[in-house]
Amino acid sequence: MADAAQTGSSGKIKYLICGCGSTGYNVVEELLKETDSILILDKDEKRVQDLLDQKYQAIVRELKDPAALDELPVPEVIFVLSNDKDANLAVVRTAKAKYPSAHLIARATDPVSKNQLEAAGADVVLYPQEVIAKTAVLRIRRLSSSRIARRLYTLLGSWEGTMGIIAHTNPDPDSVSSAMALAVIAHDASGGKLVSRILYDGTIGHQENRAFVNLLDIKMEQITPELLSACDHLALVDSSGPGVNNALGKDARVNIIIDHHKNGTHDTSKVDFVDIRPGMGATASIMTQYLQELDIPVDTKVATALLYGIRADTRDFRRNITPQDFNYAAFLLPLTDRDILDKIMSPAVSQETLEVIGSAIQDREVVSGYLFANVGYLRNRDAVPQAADLLINLEGVNTAIIYGITDTSIIFSGRNRDIRIHIGKVLEEAFKGIGEAGGHATMAAAVIPLTYFSMVKDKEELLDLIIEPILKRIRRIVGLEDEAKHEV
Repeated sequence: MADAAQTGSSGKIKYLICGCGSTGYNVVEELLKETDSILILDKDEKRVQDLLDQKYQAIVRELKDPAALDELPVPEVIFVLSNDKDANLAVVRTAKAKYPSAHLIARATDPVSKNQLEAAGADVVLYPQEVIAKTAVLRIRRLSSSRIARRLYTLLGSWEGTMGIIAHTNPDPDSVSSAMALAVIAHDASGGKLVSRILYDGTIGHQENRAFVNLLDIKMEQITPELLSACDHLALVDSSGPGVNNALGKDARVNIIIDHHKNGTHDTSKVDFVDIRPGMGATASIMTQYLQELDIPVDTKVATALLYGIRADTRDFRRNITPQDFNYAAFLLPLTDRDILDKIMSPAVSQETLEVIGSAIQDREVVSGYLFANVGYLRNRDAVPQAADLLINLEGVNTAIIYGITDTSIIFSGRNRDIRIHIGKVLEEAFKGIGEAGGHATMAAAVIPLTYFSMVKDKEELLDLIIEPILKRIRRIVGLEDEAKHEV
């Protein structure tokens, strides 16, 4: 049996292993790749002797004994890994008092002991069953993602001709960057036999979005019937189906749908490839994963676009973000052009945007934390969400709904910080049957096409006629019908 003298009781040691069953032994084998400054404690004399025979430093100690850690070198890191929960708890308490600066990692044998070890001061508590479960889920997700990416690659490799990649109406950086990434995958998969054209409808009005497209010199084309008829295949990115925030008819035949928004009632059974993941923070994250899994080189332009797409759709990693989004952003960051990113994020603000924001501030009304603001007629519809982004930060405001009218539609933008409501679902219910609406718990939008009223000259008067029943619906849904109005 070894004693403290054999291990060098004075001085320091890198790792102290308390309990060396199968878990402890595997940890020791892994640590030996880094250093042999390891001391092992175990109550089993035969096990200790076997370790000594293998030239490990090991001594016999009863871990439940308050003197178990006496006369030992000072460790930097302590692993407590026996299968005896009482022994593990005892040694954690002893180690915390004796070596307060050491890092302490302990093994739990059940959920109760996990809580006890954490309360006793363990820096990290490992519950093997939980670790195995998380690892298993992570591995199956990775396997599933790899197969999805490979299936897309095989499909694109079987095509030739022209593929129209359709970004959503008034495309944002997430939609545009996703289209760019899909074009890269299509070119690689088909060996250049499949030509991609990025198509969109509406306008790119937000100054950051315009800077994004201009600085990266992204080639996009306005959708026309002639362009659509020239496409052999159609793909939707950042849109969950034909006619859902895009210029296609609801019965249009599409071949690919990739999105991170929840699919509504659209039937996707006849679509060749569908990947809709509401849990992801951005469609650009899904596209980045494809590029990673397929090991396709990502050039600076595409990497910069994708990273900005993820940042923009997650509001600088503050909204609907997942660990995967962070991982993909970390992958992209070294490949990006930092100067272009800085320029995109600090563009000049247009005079109209400033006027719209000013109108929202001037004409706002607040009811019990809900802010409503009419910005009237506008040419740049992207100024509406910018106004909502600003007004949600007003003191006393938990939910901001800004609306205005263009030549073709009435635009709503909602922002929310009230955990009791889901602003996307509120607008979906309020606009059911009269327009398109949807979004997340904290951010949503709605559009009412004017259709029969598009030729009306006085748009602001038209807005006044239409808006009150809609606002009444919203107030009823959130419970504001009987609240008195007051201004902030």
